[in-house]
Amino acid sequence: MSLPLPEPETPEPWRGSGATKGRLNGPVAEFLILEVTSQSKVYKQKLDRLLRTDMKIRPRHGEFEVEILIDLNRAYPAIDLDNVAKAVLDGIKGAVFFDDAQVMRLVVEKRWAESERVSVRAWPRADQA
Repeated sequence: MSLPLPEPETPEPWRGSGATKGRLNGPVAEFLILEVTSQSKVYKQKLDRLLRTDMKIRPRHGEFEVEILIDLNRAYPAIDLDNVAKAVLDGIKGAVFFDDAQVMRLVVEKRWAESERVSVRAWPRADQA
């Protein structure tokens, strides 16, 4: 399931290196993390440099929508998607938005894939962009 996004613009190139990358596509912040975990501190550490140095984005007020896609290999140990979602929200809190209480719509999906990764898209609600 995919949420309706704001009109696409020419996206910025991906920034970051290694296992954590991000870019802005108009008002949409997109992240790719090549690790799946339910530990908030892991995402905070991985995203901290990217968000504050490479992307230089600042948190915004208002309501947000977030989409989190979790790709897992079938051999990966069982993991609860709600725990991954909370860890991801904690990782982008303070950079994309001030508090995860600003998230008004959240879609989380777990899919089978060749390798593990988490894709995240966050954007202001249409009436607040």
